[in-house]
Amino acid sequence: MAATKLIAMHQNKGRSVMQCLKDRTDYAKNGEKTEDGKYISSYKCQPDFVDWEFAQSKIDYLKKTWRQPKGDVIAYQIRQSFKPGEITPEEANEVGYETGMRFTKGKHAFIVATHVDRAHIHNHIIFNSTNLECDRKFRDFWFSGIALQRLSDIICLEHGLSIIPKVKPSERQRRTKYPERVSLRDIIREDILKCLEQKPADFEELLKLLQAEGYEIKRGKHTAICGKEQKRFIRFRSLGEDFSEEHLKKVIAGETEMPENKTESREPAQPPKEKRKFDLVVDIQEKMAQGKNGGYVRWAKKYNVKQFAESILFLQQHDIHDKETLDALVDGSAARYHELMKIIKDAETKMAENKVLKTHIINYSKTRDIYIAYRKSGYSKKFFEAHREEITLHKAAKEAFSHLPDGKIPKVKDLNEEFARLLSEKKAAYSEYKKIKKEMRDYQIAKQNVESFYAAQKTWDQEEDLKRKRQQQR
Repeated sequence: MAATKLIAMHQNKGRSVMQCLKDRTDYAKNGEKTEDGKYISSYKCQPDFVDWEFAQSKIDYLKKTWRQPKGDVIAYQIRQSFKPGEITPEEANEVGYETGMRFTKGKHAFIVATHVDRAHIHNHIIFNSTNLECDRKFRDFWFSGIALQRLSDIICLEHGLSIIPKVKPSERQRRTKYPERVSLRDIIREDILKCLEQKPADFEELLKLLQAEGYEIKRGKHTAICGKEQKRFIRFRSLGEDFSEEHLKKVIAGETEMPENKTESREPAQPPKEKRKFDLVVDIQEKMAQGKNGGYVRWAKKYNVKQFAESILFLQQHDIHDKETLDALVDGSAARYHELMKIIKDAETKMAENKVLKTHIINYSKTRDIYIAYRKSGYSKKFFEAHREEITLHKAAKEAFSHLPDGKIPKVKDLNEEFARLLSEKKAAYSEYKKIKKEMRDYQIAKQNVESFYAAQKTWDQEEDLKRKRQQQR
């Protein structure tokens, strides 16, 4: 798995672009971290002169475009950290190079420095904010971090590495756990309990013990107490009913039990959540890692690994953890797809019929007088030849009317309203149709890829069993 982060590198105040680039790139190229430059690679630049080349591109950009750069961003850095023990430095550098190339689309020079001085191997990918043609600048975009993480996940999956599991916001752990809050009143109550444990003879002796602890006592109608960090006196009764003057006297006299100092925790305890028994994505990643050096390599050469990686990421993003859920989504999306297709086809058919019927009504109205004259002429052939088109249209309209269910000719206004309604229904269905079509395709591809992987994994297991049997026979 690889955690990625995109960081904009700014020009520091009072320092030149060259100096800032040198500071950042020198840290990335540190020989103690990269085994004397063994794990450094680059694209369209020389690692030894990368600071000079990046700085020179800024000058070329100004000469070529005459545009003064907006802001003070001189380069960008991608930090890519891998799970300890999952990847070698060589492969980490390769993954980093692919990430830099695909994220910049080969339009920006970059270096990849793989640091191996810590338990977790990590990459520093620094790419020039100015493109290779020196006529454009890379502009950070909305959700660039999410896009970068998705790209990194795909590349990791292509290399048989795990990806960071998707965790719901409610299930995420806090990075900082704050200590339990203790109030001044809690401290006072705790000190009172300590003094009571010394078995004072009466309430006056209890007050003397508290004074010995550094408290001030104020006499009056209601006895009050004040600690070192307090600004005001607090009456005993304000500490709670169990710490009132009357109750404390009863405790000292042995008439009632010792009170308790009840404090509330900042984070109430929650019952541990049940772990998922089976996770399809995790299982596939584990099997990929197990067969990484054997059957997986051969399978990867024959199969579209990029498409497979995208499918695994798709399963994770859509919270699909078992084959049953995936099958249900495939069937459900397919059923909805065909349902929407039928709605669209039915609407199109009715709209076409509506249009034809409206045309017949208009033609009937326009040719009615001519047809009446034709009938009065005794269906004269001469009259027919003179008005062939009109009479033919009129007859076609009458023929269409004869097939109406109730024999009633609708109004053109009603037909227009019906057409508008059908068109609205078709548009609404088509909008969902395009969405569900893509979902169905994604679910089906994911299912095919999963089935293909498990079929291949079965073959890997058979090969491993055969190898073990041969070794045992030797």
